[in-house]
Amino acid sequence: MSDGSASPRGFLPAFIALNAVAGLSAGLAHVILSLYAVELRADATQLGLIAAVQSLGLLLMSLPAGVLVDQYGPLLLFRIGTLCSGALYLFVPLVESPLWLCLLMLAISCFMPLRIVSLTALFMQQISRVGVGIAGWFRATHMVGMLLLGPLAGAFLLRTLGFPGTYLVIAGSFFLLVVLASGILRQYRPQQEHRRPLSFAELKAQVALLGPHRQLRAACLREFCMQAVGQFYGFFIVVIAISGFHFGPAAAAGLISAQGACYVLALLCLGGVAARMDAQAFFRAGCLFIVVALLLLGSADSAWQLWLGAVVLGVGSGMVQVINITWLAQAGERLGQGRIVGLTMFVGPAGGLSGALLGGVLGELFGLQTVFVLLVPIFVMFLCWRTDGRRQVE
Repeated sequence: MSDGSASPRGFLPAFIALNAVAGLSAGLAHVILSLYAVELRADATQLGLIAAVQSLGLLLMSLPAGVLVDQYGPLLLFRIGTLCSGALYLFVPLVESPLWLCLLMLAISCFMPLRIVSLTALFMQQISRVGVGIAGWFRATHMVGMLLLGPLAGAFLLRTLGFPGTYLVIAGSFFLLVVLASGILRQYRPQQEHRRPLSFAELKAQVALLGPHRQLRAACLREFCMQAVGQFYGFFIVVIAISGFHFGPAAAAGLISAQGACYVLALLCLGGVAARMDAQAFFRAGCLFIVVALLLLGSADSAWQLWLGAVVLGVGSGMVQVINITWLAQAGERLGQGRIVGLTMFVGPAGGLSGALLGGVLGELFGLQTVFVLLVPIFVMFLCWRTDGRRQVE
């Protein structure tokens, strides 16, 4: 079929554009949610719950979404998830309490995995055609939209349109994605041998992979912790900057953009460096960067320390992800890439959920900024822990 046999040259720019728009819409929604929660005068615990339910929906639906994509293909699932999410965002400005905002975000988060897993399924299928070397660009273009352009656009739109107008733009960006995705997702070639009915036994079998495979288990633990730190930073740094350092909304969102830009640059530029280094040495260097960043953010008493912490955290996170993605791919070669992707997308939101919940609770007890210091021992442990990846990243 012509769609299924489209050339990699034609597929790449189309998919990258779709990925960037998807990241932009997600990043825009993420930063505006933080600011709207502050507008509703949510306390630290309520902020933690609002952040946590976004991960809860992903946690509940990622594995089932993977099975459904195998059954029905990504296009139908992408349309359902994106249209329903966009429609629900139209109701956010009507919410007047943190509790109702939390419930609405839970509903939205249950539809988001349908679009995320659909895009990932197509990407994984196309890797053999476009080359593994370009995989970092796929991840990076999504991050450019989510962590860099989204926060910047959010600050501009909020200043220009206010919350009601901004959420109208967010919903419109989701509806636009449905139009852009139709031709691209039709290139997916379903494989009959991977179709299996959605059942508890199938979901349990995916999670059970963690038991006998030490490398996979360690890589998933690192993914869990990275997502926990990223979720805490991405949601609470805005609150910390506004309430503790008197940042305006644009400057506070800029901290997310700074961290995101450095993260993306590390993904794009440091893969070649990692390939020439010992994998464990590169991974530990990334962990050291993260430790320094967390100490800077946790002890900051001036704005420049927040900015420096954001930059160092972005670089360190990118370095760790370059290696961890490689080790997950090596596990996928033995166990099946599709199963590993589904499992990773389950573990990641679990980390995000934990980071948001524990961050909110610990922030209420010790102060939000202190939580950064409490996260340091995790990455000190990774510095001392002998990893199982190959010594050289191939």
